[in-house]
Amino acid sequence: MVQNTQKIETILERMGETVIATTETVESLAEKMENLVEQIQQQEQQIQQQGYQIFALSESIQTLVDAQTESREQLTQLTYLIHTLVHSLTNQEE
Repeated sequence: MVQNTQKIETILERMGETVIATTETVESLAEKMENLVEQIQQQEQQIQQQGYQIFALSESIQTLVDAQTESREQLTQLTYLIHTLVHSLTNQEE
């Protein structure tokens, strides 16, 4: 009977150690998961910020393209006016 009691005590002791080790492992895994979640959230925020920056850059480029188009149109008009003026002056001299 004493031998059976000792076996049961040994089994219960090992079960207790196993439960403690399992609990520690689960807690460690939970901490690692929390760290991963925080990293993912930070990366999401960085990606969102980069998205905003890309949008702002696109808007700036579009504004620049529009300004360049307008400048080109004004330059074309100016060139035409100068051409017309030179042509008129040439005709007056003749």
